[in-house]
Amino acid sequence: MLKHIVTIAISCGLFACATTDSGETTAATEGLPRGSDCISQGTIRDYTVLDDSNLIVRASGRRAYHVQLSRPVWGIKSAWQLGFESRTGQICSSFSDVIVDDKFSGDRVRISSVRRLTPEDEEDLKIRFGKVKPKQEQPREPEPVEGAEVEELD
Repeated sequence: MLKHIVTIAISCGLFACATTDSGETTAATEGLPRGSDCISQGTIRDYTVLDDSNLIVRASGRRAYHVQLSRPVWGIKSAWQLGFESRTGQICSSFSDVIVDDKFSGDRVRISSVRRLTPEDEEDLKIRFGKVKPKQEQPREPEPVEGAEVEELD
């Protein structure tokens, strides 16, 4: 009996360490797309529908996440509300669902990817999906160049 308790305690400790995000990225993983981040269900504050299978979900602490659904959902843009369901309290890829409530029926869709966004990533996604227009840089006035006078020939 004691052996089982010790095994369970060690397993729980290892599981807790394995799911803790250190916030560090290594050079090998920096450029690769992440799709296995998780959102604590109680911290979700807002969402933006990008298209029929992509969302930006905002959590407390000004954190934003790109959530990809396993299939397109017709009518998600005009849905009355969206809900997030998970048995663990963590919204993660492949283990959580989005529930689309369009007042007539509820559609349940599996989440295929969750990726934390930097502010620049969020802006790029919004531009890519047409939610905001790209910032236009103002053309610069040409600077006068000294010593480049034009001499007229007769």
